[in-house]
Amino acid sequence: MTGKTENTGPSQAPSKRRWLVLAVVSGSLLLCGIDLTVLHVAVPSMSRELNPTPSGLLWIVDVYSLTLAALLVTCGTLGDRLGRRRMVLSGFAVFGLASAAAAFSTSTAQLIAARAALGIGAAMIMASTVAIIRVVFTDDRERAFAIGIWTSAHSVGATIGPLVGGLVTARWGWGAVFLINVPIVVVLLAVGGRVIPESKNPVPRRWDLASVALSVIGLACVVYALKQAGEHAGVNRPILTAAAIGSFLLHRFARRQRRIDEPLLDFSLFSERRFTTATLCVIGCFGSYVALLFFLTQWLQQVGEYTPPRAGLALMPLAAANAIGAITAPGISSRWGNRWALTGALVLFATALSAMATTGDTGHYGVLLLPLLGAGYGAGIVMTLGADSIMGAAQPERSGEAAAIQETSFELGAGLGVAVLGSVLGAVYRTGLPPLSDLDPAQRAAVGESLSSAENVAAGLPSETAQELLRTAREAYGQGFTTVLVIASVGLIATAAAAAVVLRPPEKP
Repeated sequence: MTGKTENTGPSQAPSKRRWLVLAVVSGSLLLCGIDLTVLHVAVPSMSRELNPTPSGLLWIVDVYSLTLAALLVTCGTLGDRLGRRRMVLSGFAVFGLASAAAAFSTSTAQLIAARAALGIGAAMIMASTVAIIRVVFTDDRERAFAIGIWTSAHSVGATIGPLVGGLVTARWGWGAVFLINVPIVVVLLAVGGRVIPESKNPVPRRWDLASVALSVIGLACVVYALKQAGEHAGVNRPILTAAAIGSFLLHRFARRQRRIDEPLLDFSLFSERRFTTATLCVIGCFGSYVALLFFLTQWLQQVGEYTPPRAGLALMPLAAANAIGAITAPGISSRWGNRWALTGALVLFATALSAMATTGDTGHYGVLLLPLLGAGYGAGIVMTLGADSIMGAAQPERSGEAAAIQETSFELGAGLGVAVLGSVLGAVYRTGLPPLSDLDPAQRAAVGESLSSAENVAAGLPSETAQELLRTAREAYGQGFTTVLVIASVGLIATAAAAAVVLRPPEKP
C-alpha cells in the first residue's frame, strides 16, 4: 500500500513459506475487518453497562475506522523506511494490547482510547501487508491470486463481524468481543515472526510529520463537530468553532500536499474525474453499508427485541448477498461495462434502503429479507467495481498510490458513514420524543440521550408508565432509523447519477 514497488529483501520465499505468509497477512486483515463491525451487536449490552452519551457511543463505534483511515498512508511510508516486517509485527502487538484494554474498559473514555489504539494497530498491519505480498510472490499469476485473497479477507471479516459479536456477547458478555483477539494475535505474532521476510523501499518517501498532524487533527475536529451537532440536535459556538478549525486544517493539509515534493497523499490523482468519482462511490457505498450494519443491529435488538445471536443471524442474508455480489461483479462488468454495472448496483442499493424505510418491520422479518438481499448484492458489486475503477483510472506507475487511496476510502467511508448518519439518527430521536410529563427533569434528560438510557429509566418506573415510555422511545428511534435510510438512499442515487455521467471510458486517440 505504498507508492513505490522497489524492495530489498529476499526475491522469492520457499513455496510453503509463501503460503504461510499469505495466511498470516490475510488472517490479520480478517481480524481487522471483524473488529470494524464486531461491536455492533454488543452495543446495547455495552451501553447498559457504560451508559455512554450519544456522541460517546458514536466515538466508540467509529473511532477505530477513522483512526485507521487517517494513519494508513502514514504507516505505509514508515513501513517503507523502517521495514515492513517490523511494522506488521509491531502492529500485531499494539492490536493485541489494545484489544485487552478494550475488553476490560470500565468507562466510555477508556473504551474510546482503546478503540483508537486498535485503529493504530490495524493501520500498522494493513499498510504494509500488500507490499509484503509483492515481495514474497514474484510470479504474476500467484501474486494476483494472493492479492485477491488478501482483499477479500477484510470484507469477509467486516461482514461476519456482527454474527461473531452476537454469539460471543450472548455467551461471555460484550468485553469478550475484544478479548478473543488476544490469542489470535499471539498466534499471528509467533508464526509471522518466523515466516515474514523483512523488506524496505530503497528510496523511501520522506515522512512529513506536519502533514500527519494536519490530517489527523483536522479530521478529528470535523467528526467531533458532527457528533456534537447530532447530540444537541443543532449547532452552537463550540460546535461551529470545531468545524471551522477542522475545515481549516484539512484545507491546509490539501494545500501542503500540492506544494511539497513528496506528499503524504498525492492530490494530483484527483484531477482525473473518473478516479475522483470512483473514490466517492466507494466512500458512499461502504459508508452506507457499515452504517446499515450498525443501525440495523441496534434496531433489531432495541426495537424488535432480538437477542444478540438472533440479530447477528438476521444479518447473514445481507452478508451472503454481499459476498455473491463481489464474486459476480466481474461477470456483470464484462457484460455491461464498469460504468453501467456500478450505476445499476448503486441504484439497487438505494432502492433496497428505500424499501426498508417504507416497509421494514422488525416483527415480520420476512418483509425485511428481500431489501436485505438487494442491499447486500448491490453493495458487493459497488465495492468490487468501485475499487477496480479507482485502480483503472490511475496510471500504471501510480498503482501503489492509488491502492493506498482505495484502502483509505473504505475505512474513511466506514467512519464517516456512522458519524454522519448516527448524528442524524440521534437528532431525529431527540426531536421526535413527545413531552414526558410523568418524568422528572433528570429522567427526561436521560431519556433524550439514547434509547438505551430510556430503557434504563423505564426499569425504575411503574409498569404502565414504563411501557408507555418504551413505546414512545422506540417509535422515536424508529423514525430516526427511517430518516437515516432515506438520506442514505438519496446519497446513493446522487452517486449513481455521478457515476453514469463521469465514468465514461477515455476517448481513444
